[in-house]
Amino acid sequence: MEKFLTEEEVKEVIPNRYPILYIDYVDNIESGKKIIATKNVTINEDFFQGHFPGNPVMPGVLILETLAQAGSILILKSDEFQGKTAYIGGINKAKFRQKVIAGDTLKLSFEITKTKGSVGTAIAKATVEDKIAAECEFTFIVGDE
Repeated sequence: MEKFLTEEEVKEVIPNRYPILYIDYVDNIESGKKIIATKNVTINEDFFQGHFPGNPVMPGVLILETLAQAGSILILKSDEFQGKTAYIGGINKAKFRQKVIAGDTLKLSFEITKTKGSVGTAIAKATVEDKIAAECEFTFIVGDE
């Protein structure tokens, strides 16, 4: 499968670095509208050491962070916001539908629904094998570093 952006290219867009860079690659971007990205969840993730021993589960807040990173890539790849930083302004209606465990592949969808100046809203979903693992609405703010 051809990647729209590799992990190295992702690092050229967003400031996140290990251990808090969760996007492995970007599958597709519909400029200024929607992104599909991928996170391969492995047993080597730091968070599995404590969440939970004997029953490793990806924390829900980190699934939301991964969605936010996908959204940041979409936002910062637009001509309007290149060279800026995207921040989470709010998270609404977050729902967690199933556990995410080592070996899962998270497909991340972030779709912008509204923008006004440097503020916008989006709907985001993380799926595993086409089943929703988590979903929410984000408010984002774009600013200088």
